[in-house]
Amino acid sequence: MSILTPEIRAELEKQAIELPSWAFGNSGTRFKVFGTPGTPRDPFEKIADAAQVHKYTALAPAVALHIPWDVADFDDLRKHAEDHGVALGTVNSNTFQDDDYKFGALTHEDASVRQKAIDHHLACIDVMDATGSRDLKIWLAEGSNYPGQADMRGRQDRLHESLEKIYARLGEDQRLVLEYKFFEPAFYHTDVPDWGTSYAQVSALGEKAMVCLDTGHHAPGTNIEFIVMQLLRLGKLGSFDFNSRFYADDDLIVGAADPFQLFRILFEVVRGGGLNNPDVAFMLDQCHNVEDKIPGQIRSVLNVQEMTARALLVDKDALTAAQRSGDVLAANAVFMDAFYTDVRPALAEWRVSRGMDADPMAAYAASGYQEKIAADRVGGVQAGWGA
Repeated sequence: MSILTPEIRAELEKQAIELPSWAFGNSGTRFKVFGTPGTPRDPFEKIADAAQVHKYTALAPAVALHIPWDVADFDDLRKHAEDHGVALGTVNSNTFQDDDYKFGALTHEDASVRQKAIDHHLACIDVMDATGSRDLKIWLAEGSNYPGQADMRGRQDRLHESLEKIYARLGEDQRLVLEYKFFEPAFYHTDVPDWGTSYAQVSALGEKAMVCLDTGHHAPGTNIEFIVMQLLRLGKLGSFDFNSRFYADDDLIVGAADPFQLFRILFEVVRGGGLNNPDVAFMLDQCHNVEDKIPGQIRSVLNVQEMTARALLVDKDALTAAQRSGDVLAANAVFMDAFYTDVRPALAEWRVSRGMDADPMAAYAASGYQEKIAADRVGGVQAGWGA
């Protein structure tokens, strides 16, 4: 008998993890970005590659866009995605690669610079209208490097005023999702450094504004699962950006650095009603600098699926009983028993039962797609940061 009960299978069948278009371009560290044969040269080729991940995993039905990196005829791009069996998802804004934003964008002292940044976000909402996307995700590389450099309170006030103008433009079924990051590129203070600041800002906007939690955007030792619990409890967890880090915002494959942390996070997602909840979007935010991009994304969504399955295996009745009785070791044992359960054979059998290959990584490697795009995509400029 499979360890995956019908109830667990039903949850796994509904799981969806959005892919970032930029993961298929050349990206990596600030020191060197390595090009690879077959890298997409435009958004259409990025979508085609993302569709391969969904083809072999059935876990990745949508692709997030980054504006202006993914500028195209969006009617054509939407049809192209549909033809490849995927949809266009979250639209990500960019106010961190323009000289005007050296000292801030939505928080800038100069009203004309703030308006330029606001107008960019309004243009992103136009893209959402064209693509059918629900979420506008905002990450701001804003802050200061030295004490006294900036009026921190004034910047929070200006951020609120700017976000209000963007929020007012949202359609009835659209959302604003505000990401946070505790440092870099601003090293003394960051304008949205933590979940509390993001929560305070989006709460002041209204019900269509939510927090985005990037799993790499926390100080070492931070209890990320506690933040997940709290945001779910408050009804303000809008989305995840899944990745892994060893030191800072490394954007490595999710689950690679600390699979137990990923398990703990997903347990809180399950416990808090966030799994397969349309209000809580799962997305990857990763760079593939030394590994092939499509297999890297396949491995990533499988890691999320595997830890989700383990989280669903936690015996919640036994855990609750141990917690209520104060049996510390029994409670921990229930948790660890689920984490140590190897769900990979059961997931392989389940994929076969659904007409899929048992091993998505091997199936993709044998498909010849990587060799084909390496041969076909010769000439032009490979996509990367900024394209």
